[in-house]
Amino acid sequence: MSEYKSIHGVKVRDYTTDPDNLITGQVWYDKTNKVLQYQASGAGAWASGGNINTAKRQIGGAGSQTAGLAFGGETATAAEVNETEAYNGTAWTEVNNLNTARISMASSGHEGTSILCTTGEISSTSALTVNNESWNGTSWTEVANVNTARRHLAGDGASNTAAIIAGGDSSGVLDSTETWNGTAWTEVNNLNTAREQLAAAGIATAAIAFGGTTNSLVLNELWNGTSWTEVADLNAGRQQWAGAGLSTAAIGIGGNEGDSPVGSAKTEEWNGTAWAEVGDLATGRRLGGGLGTSSAGLAFAGQNASNTKLVTTEEFTNPVLATKTVDVD
Repeated sequence: MSEYKSIHGVKVRDYTTDPDNLITGQVWYDKTNKVLQYQASGAGAWASGGNINTAKRQIGGAGSQTAGLAFGGETATAAEVNETEAYNGTAWTEVNNLNTARISMASSGHEGTSILCTTGEISSTSALTVNNESWNGTSWTEVANVNTARRHLAGDGASNTAAIIAGGDSSGVLDSTETWNGTAWTEVNNLNTAREQLAAAGIATAAIAFGGTTNSLVLNELWNGTSWTEVADLNAGRQQWAGAGLSTAAIGIGGNEGDSPVGSAKTEEWNGTAWAEVGDLATGRRLGGGLGTSSAGLAFAGQNASNTKLVTTEEFTNPVLATKTVDVD
């Protein structure tokens, strides 16, 4: 059996205060409180943020927890809207609208000044659009169209000049994938499993697509810039949910477990190898928006178990390290 010293190069030391420059797995004895302590990965937790101005579902979102953007969606009157709101880490502010109102679109952009809103459904008659809009921090501009109009798809990317979309629905569930280079969309290798109402995270050359229909898939696929590969499954099949983060560190937020449309409060975290359940949302939701990173994410709007459209926002904080205590008395 390996000893602590052989692993870390030192014996377990005692301190009157927490040591500096802690690393994962480090153990020490707290002389003041007479307990053994160790450093481990944090579990993450949600806290209330500022409410969005208009309750809606099937909304788009991109950016960071302190510079986020929410756009489009369906209001309480079942109207598709072109409204755009910006989040500064505290409150939402209405800004310039999309050119085309839509729901169930894809979005990309990890910063609040370079975001892409792609395809989606544009009317209550379920008409789909190929339109693609780019946000420059102030306003939306229509740019080159996608090859296949679709809804209920997933997408992500670092900015409005490099993005990926996959899956969705267009007269049937799709496995097709397209990438954006800032000028045009190109069809590339398909997902291994066709799906809609899935979630995604990452960038155009390193993405992750997870969950979706049919029957709330647990399947999880990684994109390496060329092709998709199936990797470790989710703990629970989920659909109608949101994703945030990167292909090596992502979170899946809310959604439906199974085919019952109730809206889950659960969050799953991907560490590049496996999924683990972390802190629950205060309000279960589906068809909501998500953005940010696995350590600083945002969940907003959506629909609860009573089918009420939400204005609530929740902020996710996932400490990289947390101090744990073992009572040795």
